[in-house]
Amino acid sequence: MKREIAFISEHASPLAILGGVDSGGQNVYVAELCKSLAKLGYMIDIFTRKDRAELPEIVSWLPGIRVIHIEAGPATDVPKEHLLGFMDEFGRNMIGFMKRFQIEYELVHANFFMSGLVASYVKRRLGIPYVITFHALGKIRKLHQKEQDAFPEERLGIEQMIVDDADYIIAECPQDKQDLVEHYQADPSNITVIPCGFSGDEFHPVAKSVARRQLGLERDELVLLQLGRVVPRKGIDNVIRSLRYLRDIPKLRLLVVGGATDVPDFENDQEFIRLRDIARAEGVLAQVEFTGRRNRQQLKQYYQAADFFISTPWYEPFGITPLEAMACGTPVIGSAVGGIKYTVKDRETGFLVPPHDPRALAQAVREGISCPDKYRALCRNALKRVNAYFTWEHVARKADDLYHRVNLRTVSRPAASLLYMRNAGVMRQADYRNSIRAYAIPR
Repeated sequence: MKREIAFISEHASPLAILGGVDSGGQNVYVAELCKSLAKLGYMIDIFTRKDRAELPEIVSWLPGIRVIHIEAGPATDVPKEHLLGFMDEFGRNMIGFMKRFQIEYELVHANFFMSGLVASYVKRRLGIPYVITFHALGKIRKLHQKEQDAFPEERLGIEQMIVDDADYIIAECPQDKQDLVEHYQADPSNITVIPCGFSGDEFHPVAKSVARRQLGLERDELVLLQLGRVVPRKGIDNVIRSLRYLRDIPKLRLLVVGGATDVPDFENDQEFIRLRDIARAEGVLAQVEFTGRRNRQQLKQYYQAADFFISTPWYEPFGITPLEAMACGTPVIGSAVGGIKYTVKDRETGFLVPPHDPRALAQAVREGISCPDKYRALCRNALKRVNAYFTWEHVARKADDLYHRVNLRTVSRPAASLLYMRNAGVMRQADYRNSIRAYAIPR
């Protein structure tokens, strides 16, 4: 008998085109984990917000997987920082969908704190247990982004409530688990570490010369690749500044792949404008190519064509792109933060450097190209490590084991609101009630 479960991913649809401001790792995580779970026999409905009027309510996406578009706010693009006030509507309409079609899910897997808020509501109304993958934590985000963080303050209180209420929490790496324990007083026994993965069907090695020919790159160039969302916290400015210390290397090219559109918008996109201005000020604009957004088939070619994949964000809850690069046999130079310091083995599969340190990044590039034999070893080790620990099949088996543990639990935990209000020093009861009234689903 197939098991029916629901995923909630309010702002990150598996059907979205990647590379935009709000499209990235979470979209991939939900899509690929569900694909692998379906192969294990699960029937999955993925609930996401309807952000275009023409979207049908139900999309039969793949065998065993449907995408359910839930009305929650206007059917237009809304930045995820502004979606919290629509989660009450999301929750009501999700339950309405379940009642209309008489569906009883065994479990809900929430993704991101707003999805967790909806899952908590569903649990209270229908008694369905839930697990959550936060993908990013508000307190950690604020530590790094400070006033640039546009999420409402209520996010922190809601995350604390979910930490106390969820049947299990999935941490994507050991640092994620440590942050949950230290900053949210999470019970370590209620956290399981399950990493993200990569798709071997999509990402695998090919001859670098073949990939470069497909992209119109020269065989003798030193190609550095930065790929992902074009937002400040990704540290693309750090990568550009590192080129100043590599000026003596002939035929050096940095490819910056990503953005909301296929052609970079240097008229209206403030981050593209800022990065171009930095490249010009550093005297390296001729070495930097901003490609714009690319589809998944094209992304594979960029990974395969690069000599190094570079990802030096300020912080990174996990980071799927380093896995995809390693799966193509390309070494990674990454920030020693979050999930990157878990997936990349320093001087074994690539290099770990401090964020905000372009000189250290340049030194890693030099070390990487200093010896052809060492470089080939980096490529081999990257490929070996990612296939041993980070396939989506491996991730799905771990998730399957967790789901079984959730269903074996027989003793209900106390209501989240009571746990939350007893958590001294986090939020006064009146403030908590006001935040729920203003932003969350009615109790």
